[in-house]
Amino acid sequence: MSRLNAIKRMPLGLKRFPVLVVGLTLWLITLFSIPNTFDVISDYFSFLFLGVLGAIFANSTGAGGGVVFIPMFNQLGFTELQAVATSFTIQCFGMTAGALTWCAFYRREKAYDEHWQAFKPIVLVTLLPTILGLWSVYGFDLASPSSLHHVFSIFSIVLGVGILFSVYKIKHDKAPDLLKWYDVVALILIGYFGGIITAWLSVGVGEVMAIYLILRRFDVTMAVASAVVVSAIIVWTSTPQHWLFEPNVYWHVVLFAGPGAVLGGLLARHLVARLSARRLKVFFALWVLIVGIATL
Repeated sequence: MSRLNAIKRMPLGLKRFPVLVVGLTLWLITLFSIPNTFDVISDYFSFLFLGVLGAIFANSTGAGGGVVFIPMFNQLGFTELQAVATSFTIQCFGMTAGALTWCAFYRREKAYDEHWQAFKPIVLVTLLPTILGLWSVYGFDLASPSSLHHVFSIFSIVLGVGILFSVYKIKHDKAPDLLKWYDVVALILIGYFGGIITAWLSVGVGEVMAIYLILRRFDVTMAVASAVVVSAIIVWTSTPQHWLFEPNVYWHVVLFAGPGAVLGGLLARHLVARLSARRLKVFFALWVLIVGIATL
């Protein structure tokens, strides 16, 4: 029992250390098992920093890293399928690291916080509809409308401006702590249609979730955390499509961007912890504006 208590009291960084060592070992084995290892390092090492950047913003806002990855991959001449599949796969690393970090933070510090009581219900209510939306696209081969990127861009820009306006101009009542029936309905709809958008763009449901929760005046950090957790699970549910049924992942990019995304995912929660609720709203609003401009 004393040994178990000692483990529980161990700093979180030390608990992660064996996992990180195993992960680094597996990464090095994979890297040096491929042909022309040093040429691959020379050509793709810069994607490590892309992974860090994308994951930091994704796990600080809940909006997903696709907004960083997709424009970059388009510039590099990836096909649309390659860009989306590779973006999803990188996010499997970064969003998972971020989600685990947020969940550990919740268990350690927020499990009995009245402003975080909606955290688990939000994740549970939104998750299944999002999976259904994602696989509606894959199962029924629903093509993305040609104007979707523009609509999503305008939507993001308008909402980013709206959040900034709400921060500086609107006086709010007391923030809610529990979901109302209309929140459940809204999150079900957001999950389903957000899942459809995510299947097309590799970004969508986390952003819309977080925007709704912020505008409803839920705790901003909790809104971000719940969006990250849902996004992390969703990117994993996409893997059969992108790894098995229509394999289009650019694995050399993932080999470097993936570990970078893990690092970014671990750092993101600490970035959010340094921001007040007001500054986090501003940070999120500016990120949403970047999402809109980048996908325009």
